[in-house]
Amino acid sequence: MNRTTTPALAALCFASALSAQPPPAVPQPACAPGNSVVCGQTGPEDLVSIGTAWVAASAMAAPGGLRVVRTSDRAPFTVYPAANARTAHDRKTYPDCPGPPDAQSFTTHGLYAESGAGPTYKVFAVAHGARESIEVFELDTRGEMPVATWLGCAVAPDPIGLNSVRGLPDGGFIASNFLPRGGSPEATQRMRDGERNGELWEWHTASKWQKVPGSEAAGANGLELSADGRTIYVAAWGTQSFFRLSRGTTPPKRDEVPLGFRVDNIHWARDGSLIAVGQGQQAWKAVKIDPNTLTVRALLDQADTAEFNAGTALVEVGNAYWVGSFRGNRIVILPAR
Repeated sequence: MNRTTTPALAALCFASALSAQPPPAVPQPACAPGNSVVCGQTGPEDLVSIGTAWVAASAMAAPGGLRVVRTSDRAPFTVYPAANARTAHDRKTYPDCPGPPDAQSFTTHGLYAESGAGPTYKVFAVAHGARESIEVFELDTRGEMPVATWLGCAVAPDPIGLNSVRGLPDGGFIASNFLPRGGSPEATQRMRDGERNGELWEWHTASKWQKVPGSEAAGANGLELSADGRTIYVAAWGTQSFFRLSRGTTPPKRDEVPLGFRVDNIHWARDGSLIAVGQGQQAWKAVKIDPNTLTVRALLDQADTAEFNAGTALVEVGNAYWVGSFRGNRIVILPAR
């Protein structure tokens, strides 16, 4: 298998992960710690800032888990499962959750961390493994190594194949159904060709899983929400596009723009724009999108290499960009522009 990731290989690996299995093992060059890399990763598909001192990273490949990196020295830690991890099931918010995830098969995908001054932060994680679910944690960052407390979960109905999540203030969330589980290779190809195969789902304690009107997409992937909660921003991987969707209006208003690459995760930038990252032809790309005008500005266009390819997420850390990939053993660090 070639080490350079193509969009076809990306689709296969995503499909594998969404069927509750980790991506296929692919040989990786050894990772040597340095100023431009964070080692010790296993498919850091999504990255989110935890205050200024930490970055959380998902782990799509075994052994999986929820991971964090200290920004000061780039030291990585697995906070769940971990010897100091705790359980405090919030049965009022998550009454139907059967209990903590199986630590032996707990791989993570999309992430969301509530902003704030800390020292504790609520983190939502898309989880594959023994169950397809959104798992919710509280992360206490006061110590040398953060302590994760598992709070609860919402198990996705069949055949939803979760990808990204955006937490809501009441403990609920919005999540994307990228590729329904159990589908055929032909269905995956139709999604790649632009067939709308999935959508967004919103979950609350009382209403459970409800489809978000007007959110149908080909490979619904990364998502974000406006500060007032009235607008959802969505990456459509299959159509290589991005759309803005009104929330709570009838009928919903939707505006879509082409990006020209298979857009993956999207996150807010410090300047108020949205940063979208995804895969092109033998390269990975990042753009900034104005949430009001939907104007797109190129940010990064990096050739795939054996050491790093198939970029999927970017967060701003100081004067640098930290970039993750759905496969591989590292996070790369680039100068901010």
